Order: sequence, then C-alpha cells, then structure tokens
Amino acid sequence: MARVRLENVTKRYEDVTAVDDVSMAIEDGEFVTFVGPSGCGKSTTMETVAGLTRPTEGCVYIGDDDVTDLAPKDRGIAMVFQNIALFPHMDVFDNISFGLRLRTYDDEEIRRRVEQAADIVQLEGMLERMPDELSGGQRQRVAIARAIVRNPDVFLMDEPLANLDAKLRVHMRTELQRLHRELETTIIYVTHDQAEAMTMSDRIAILNEGKLQQISPPLTCYNEPTNRFVAGFIGSPSMNFLEGTLHEDRVETPNFDIDLGPDIVADAAVGDEVTVGVRPEDVHLAEAQAVSEPTAPIDAQTDVLEPMGDEIFVYLLLADDVQRSMAEEPAAAAGQLLMSLPPDTDIREGESVEVVLDRSRVHLFERATGVALTHDVTGHADPDSGPPATEAE
Repeated sequence: MARVRLENVTKRYEDVTAVDDVSMAIEDGEFVTFVGPSGCGKSTTMETVAGLTRPTEGCVYIGDDDVTDLAPKDRGIAMVFQNIALFPHMDVFDNISFGLRLRTYDDEEIRRRVEQAADIVQLEGMLERMPDELSGGQRQRVAIARAIVRNPDVFLMDEPLANLDAKLRVHMRTELQRLHRELETTIIYVTHDQAEAMTMSDRIAILNEGKLQQISPPLTCYNEPTNRFVAGFIGSPSMNFLEGTLHEDRVETPNFDIDLGPDIVADAAVGDEVTVGVRPEDVHLAEAQAVSEPTAPIDAQTDVLEPMGDEIFVYLLLADDVQRSMAEEPAAAAGQLLMSLPPDTDIREGESVEVVLDRSRVHLFERATGVALTHDVTGHADPDSGPPATEAE
C-alpha cells in the first residue's frame, strides 16, 4: 500500500491541455474515483500515475518516491482496463499467472498467489476454464485477479465495468467494494458513471476541462458542491438552476423571491448576479407542509410526469412562463423546476400547484465564476465553514 501524490501535474498535447495544474493527495488505503465528462482529463491523470504518460510539468509521488521518470513496471502499480484483454488460448490459471511467469517466480509461489487471488474474487473451481466459457462478470474478475497477484502498492482501474450490462455493473460495484475492504489497498478508479463514484469511493475527484474542481467525500460533493459545475454534474437528475439578483434580504429571480437569513453572502454585494441551485428532492408541494424553512409559495403548473417506481419526477412550468411557453416555444425550453415526489402522490399533468423550496438546501453561486457562495440561505449554517476545499494536501 502507498500514498499517491500529484504536484502541479500538467499534460499538454500541442495546443491542447489535457491536464491543467492538478494537485492532490490520495492516502494509503483510500479509494478515490476520478469522474467527469468525456475529455475532462480523468484518464490522462490516471495515466500519469501509471507512467503510461509523462507529464509536461509537475511530479508524481508514490509513497515517498518521485516516480515521474520511472517506467510503469517499476512503480508498484497494477492496472485493470475497460478492455479486459484476456488471452483466449489460455485458461484462467494461465491468464492470472501470466505476469508472474514473466517475472520468473517459482511454480509454488505462482500457484499460491493465483489460488489466493482466485479466492478473493470468488473464482474457485474455475481456474481450468477458458475465457469463452466465462460470463462477462467472471472475465472481469479474472482481469482483477491478474492485477491482485502482483501485490501492488496501488490499483489503477480505468472504467473496468463500462462494457458490462447494467445489472452486472451493479453487482460488480459491490464486489469491488468488498475487494477494497479485504485488500486495504490504495485504489484509483476512473469512471464517467457518477453512481459508481458515489457508491464506491472514499472521496471523489471531479475534473472538468483538465482542471480539478473538487476532491471530497461523495456526500460533501453532493451537498456542498464547490461550484456550479460540480453541483450540476453530481446528482441524477441534475440540480435546478435559476438566475437571480442579490438584494439585502432576498434573492430575486424572474419568477419568485427567496428570503435570505443574516450574513449569508458576506463576500457578495447588493445587485450582484447569482445563480440559485436547488435539487429536485428539495422542491415540495406547499400543501405537504414537509419543510421547516420553506420559501413563500410559488405558483406553477405541472408539465410532464415521469413515474420511476420509487418516486415521481414532475417537471413544473413556473407561472409566468406557462403562457409564454405555450405561445412561443416548446415547454422544455421554458423556465422549469424539476420536483421529486413520493410514488403515491396524487398529481396530474396540466395541474396548477403551489410549491415551496427548502431554504436550508438552497445553494447560491456567483453567476460570473460559478463559485459557491452558500449552501443554506437560512443563516443557520456555520458562517465560518465556507465552501469545501478543492484540493487535498
């Protein structure tokens, strides 16, 4: 096991900057997931840790050693890729032991390590099978076992579940969590699937356009996003965003006002333009009286209902936008709020409703920079807490 540290890592390809001055520390035994949209730099960042890509600037440390110039084989790492790449002419035992045989381990040690790895990933009794006799999940386990036998200091996993079907991905997520618990090894995991990131990670590193946006525990990223990008990327469905203007005691949006508690935005000024963010589960029917710190009721009309089994997603047209939407543009382009309701709620499309927002869960962001100003407009939060840090030292 080992600590991984990146110091001001930058990777440029001619006029494209794939990774832009990324610094972070991943602790010994920690499970950290790199997540972000396609092209954000997450795989390139992992490749600099692996030694497959040399950074243009900056340094990579594994343990106490600067490994920036070391070959991958000398870094004490093992990788599991999206493409499982098993040798089709070798049985499971030979696939798992291939790397050990290249390093000329004796037969007894090879068998001991292979059997131990097979036991960890639950491949007992399958060591003589050929790859085409295995299911997709079993083949992925072989690839993981092939990495385990090397006893690496750090596991690097680049979207290893991307080619599996949805049900198998969920199963393999639990398998990887169990594996991490048993091995207690540092794992760096790359995915575009935020469900994987949220459920498996000790911390999530969110990247966009090569820059590290935030590295924090999953619920911190969800509840206290450091900027608008993180707020919109983490969470499915995404956070609602509305443009507004700051006043002394309220935020004014085109459709409604939100009262502010005292000293909410000390670093902002009256008249500043802000973005209001609220998640669908924090929008409630006014009649439900389920919120201790509600906004004033907001007039809306239900537009589209999406029953999901355990909840109903309700797309709301705000009152001032209903006629404009019908007369001038498609409903999807008009001002909307997305609300999440219990599955047994009696509600219909085209119904006029009053909704409230949970003020203790309303986020404010600077409109120009996207930086978070507050995650609670009631004034009850600790004013010294500030937004979460974007980097770990």
